[in-house]
Amino acid sequence: MNPVTIAGGGIAGASAACLLAKAGADVTVLERSLGPSDKICGEFLSAEAQHYLGRVGLDPLALGGHPITRVRLVRGADTVVTDLPFAGVGLSRRILDEALLEQAERCGARVMRGVAVAGLTDDIRFLATGKHEMRGMKRAMAQAPEELVGFKTYFRLAPQARAALAHCVEVILFRGGYAGLQRVEAGRANLCLLVHRDRLAASGGSWPTLLADLQDESPHLRHRLRDAETLLDKPLTIARVPYGFVHAPDPGETVYRLGDQACVIPSFSGDGMSMALHSAALAVRTHLQGGSPTAYHTRLRQDVATPIRRAMALYRLGRWAPGQAFLLQALHLWPNLMRLAATATRVARPAWVLD
Repeated sequence: MNPVTIAGGGIAGASAACLLAKAGADVTVLERSLGPSDKICGEFLSAEAQHYLGRVGLDPLALGGHPITRVRLVRGADTVVTDLPFAGVGLSRRILDEALLEQAERCGARVMRGVAVAGLTDDIRFLATGKHEMRGMKRAMAQAPEELVGFKTYFRLAPQARAALAHCVEVILFRGGYAGLQRVEAGRANLCLLVHRDRLAASGGSWPTLLADLQDESPHLRHRLRDAETLLDKPLTIARVPYGFVHAPDPGETVYRLGDQACVIPSFSGDGMSMALHSAALAVRTHLQGGSPTAYHTRLRQDVATPIRRAMALYRLGRWAPGQAFLLQALHLWPNLMRLAATATRVARPAWVLD
């Protein structure tokens, strides 16, 4: 079996390294970070994500993850709560990514830290650089990404707010965007939000003024963050995320795209990490069976295109004021609609890689 190089040591790259090394491959992971780091991510692990982590020997609950069984949708003073169709886990990328890289090394992979891959080279077989583009391997988008800005930070909530958030992920809708709030390990809470650049500018153009503006609009968010301790010096930010992207197979391609290099589902669905793990497992199986990257990308597109299309429809509703009102009204009439949406925006169980 020829040596394999993976560009990127996030959840997709590291999990692929685990699976390849366990199969006896000579694997090298090139990871640009020198050590544990935070990443912009809602940090929600659904049932399929937990399935794939189990295949590489990791239990997110054993890593300190917080169990999540309910979802609460909030708009202004209006709230709808329902049970999820599965038990999720909140776990930070700082913890998860490092655990996966350590597991890859235990499985026999070679992990090289502090290596920034600027462009495609002949030895790179798996591309898992997340949202970062690599020269020679840019994503082909039908249209330019929207002018959206994402923020992510952590809080240590006051005891009452921390208890109210137990086992629940909250999706808070506001004018021009939405936020996700949930607990992760060690009693911390992840606040991750997406807002249009125009809303950011109207709020003063800075994180403190934006957060204050959002709390004025959302009494629920203000109540949750009352007396909370901010745990990062400044939030992580990202712009122009290519939501809705699904890589189109190319007959001549030689590289397996993993994670966000293969497909990008809106954060509204909470399924980004599971799709990254699914792509890694599917790519490794295809490679070990002698298949081609083209065959892999064709199968991945079959698995993810429909849930991503559905997630995009919900994402657009969730950012549009009349759509937000419609969502809340529909959920009041039929609370199980939220469970149906959570199921419909995920890779179907029959498509999971089991072997």
